[in-house]
Amino acid sequence: MKKTLTTLALGAAMAAGPAMADLVFPDLSYRTGPYAAGGIPFSDGYNDYFTLLNERDGGIGGVPARVIECETGYNTEKGVECYEATKGEGALVYQPLSTGITYQLIPKVTADGIPLHTMGYGRTSAANGEVFSNVFNYPANYWNGASGAVNHLLEINDGNISGKKVALVYHNSAYGKEPIRTLEELSSKHGFELTLLPVDHPGQEQKSQWLQIRREKPDYVVMWGWGVMNQVAVQEAANIRFPMENFIGVWWSGAEFDVEPAGAKATGYKALTFTGLGKDYPVYDDLQKFVVDSGKASGAGDQLGSVQYNRGLYAAMLAAEAAKTAQEMHGTGEITAAMMRDGMEALEMTNAKMEALGMSGFGPEFKVSCDNHGGPGLVGVVQWDAGTKTWNAISDFKPTDGEVIGKLIDEDSAAYAAENNIEPRCK
Repeated sequence: MKKTLTTLALGAAMAAGPAMADLVFPDLSYRTGPYAAGGIPFSDGYNDYFTLLNERDGGIGGVPARVIECETGYNTEKGVECYEATKGEGALVYQPLSTGITYQLIPKVTADGIPLHTMGYGRTSAANGEVFSNVFNYPANYWNGASGAVNHLLEINDGNISGKKVALVYHNSAYGKEPIRTLEELSSKHGFELTLLPVDHPGQEQKSQWLQIRREKPDYVVMWGWGVMNQVAVQEAANIRFPMENFIGVWWSGAEFDVEPAGAKATGYKALTFTGLGKDYPVYDDLQKFVVDSGKASGAGDQLGSVQYNRGLYAAMLAAEAAKTAQEMHGTGEITAAMMRDGMEALEMTNAKMEALGMSGFGPEFKVSCDNHGGPGLVGVVQWDAGTKTWNAISDFKPTDGEVIGKLIDEDSAAYAAENNIEPRCK
């Protein structure tokens, strides 16, 4: 059950009113524009998982799931329009897949009582549930990512990166700027030298940044990119013969389409992750049977098993499991957004639960609570092999620097609470 909205249909969607018999999951997608290469597979995975639940299980707790897809083009203004157009349809949770949209929606969802799940993106300090009651960013956030990258550098340098040079190539937006504070703190803690190299939207022009890298010769490059920016960066790194094994991107810079254009030269490039790789999971047998073979796959049906498809699949699974938790907590199948918020705050993902879903090891184990909406922030590392055209895990999901990250989250969330007259809860 899928409904697609465009800006021309916003009024009609509002007039239609909520379908109370369904569990509504809006998909603020972007299948067009410079970031479509990442948006398409994510939305395909998100839609396909709910289709699987409907076709195989009759929905969630016996109630059908309905995905309302609204195209944002990764544009913040359009993202807000999509939110306003769909919230009256009984929306249970929003996944904007954009840090810019997230920042605009935080006050709106809080006022409207609708939960917001910014899985691995958005405002990092929203992990503090005492201040951000309706925002969740489990299982990991950007500050976990920054620490995960530094931890990997520590591992391959016997625990000592003092005096090393690290360059951050980042999308010059709210998204790309998120890891800077954490990397600055970790630079002070571990003694490495940090250079900041912003890249303007959409990221096709990076000659000056890579000429600077060639001139200054950093030991490592960390990247916070998205869309075409990633492809250009990997190609530019190859052009100056920067060692790919010393180049590591955040999870949004580690998909197949980011590295394939560079061919064999991309081999060795690394990326962070909080999701599993490929299709070697039992859930894919069910997706093939109930979704693909029946002609109900989202989009062209050609993204299954890709990095961003898996990420969309994972996001939908977490939403469905939170909905199940809410149904159990409140004793009803037809939950409200407020009930969904409760389910998200009580969500616990164990490997036993993921195994039962046919997704054993697909993501890290974590538990959400009133004061912790971000989970433990476990991060893995993967590496690209152009010969086999596969990503290979080279690290398990590992802890990140909770001491540094926790302090930054406390500081930032306290400032937000003061600015917005929010009284911390969970006491």
